[in-house]
Amino acid sequence: MDHAICDYEGTSYRARFWDGQGREYEDLAERIALRGLLPPNGRRLVEIGAGFGRLAELYVGYEQVVLLDYAVSGLREAQERLGTSGRFVYVAADLYRLPLAPGTCDTAVTVRVLHHLEDVPAALRSIAAVLRPGGTYVLEYANKRNLKAVARYLLRRQSWSPFTPEPYEFVRLNFDFHPNWMVQELQRAGFIVDAGKAVSHFRYPFIKRAIPARTLAAADGALQDVGAAWKLSPSIFLQARISGTGSLRDGGLFCCPTCRSLDLKQGDDALTCQRCGVAWPIVDGIHDFKSPRDPDGQAPVSSHVS
Repeated sequence: MDHAICDYEGTSYRARFWDGQGREYEDLAERIALRGLLPPNGRRLVEIGAGFGRLAELYVGYEQVVLLDYAVSGLREAQERLGTSGRFVYVAADLYRLPLAPGTCDTAVTVRVLHHLEDVPAALRSIAAVLRPGGTYVLEYANKRNLKAVARYLLRRQSWSPFTPEPYEFVRLNFDFHPNWMVQELQRAGFIVDAGKAVSHFRYPFIKRAIPARTLAAADGALQDVGAAWKLSPSIFLQARISGTGSLRDGGLFCCPTCRSLDLKQGDDALTCQRCGVAWPIVDGIHDFKSPRDPDGQAPVSSHVS
């Protein structure tokens, strides 16, 4: 099954959404939550939907960090910030067809990603597959049952109910999720939810204009644990894990997203699958699993929708 993809290719997500866009408070509050839920160290972490690497500085305790995004342009911005050698591996790929071998990551992270997915259950299964037994998944999702939505519904200023479990698509490929629904889907995908934080309690323009971002973020951080009990903030962070214990799988990092083979041959400018023959380009340090070349060197046309 092909899924519609929210594609930020060529949009400069950093300039469009973060730099100078009045979201310093949200950035700081999300960093507080992530620091509180992220295992401090490990061999390998993958951030899915990493964009320009906004949060990469928080992964200092990991030997290798895979920054994965659908938009190659975002990964190029990440390279400019973080460099092209060392701990960071840059991967352009589809979340629903992750090109990572099973059990190759200690930790997975998605922040501001799930709200763009039309099939969260499929995405969660994909993420679960790349984690080792006992591996941790730290995720953020947009909360359908936030205080503003509840108030608007009770005052009859919106037609949709924040209390019903199903996701609500308020704009094409932009979803809000009920907390109970998200926990249920995580459990169905094989995760155990261990902890959570409610984030961005003060995401209101008039408050952000009146109070400095760092002061607001500090107040938000003080509320994140207690706020998780009632989950009325617009953003929720969760820490989940795969059951069991175990080490990372031995062998290579990648698998072929077409046939799932682990037998990939490294070349100067591509990884070539020894089972199906598809070559996956490596362009300027970015592993491109979106633009395959068949054995004749032709690039098959993608069926994904942006």
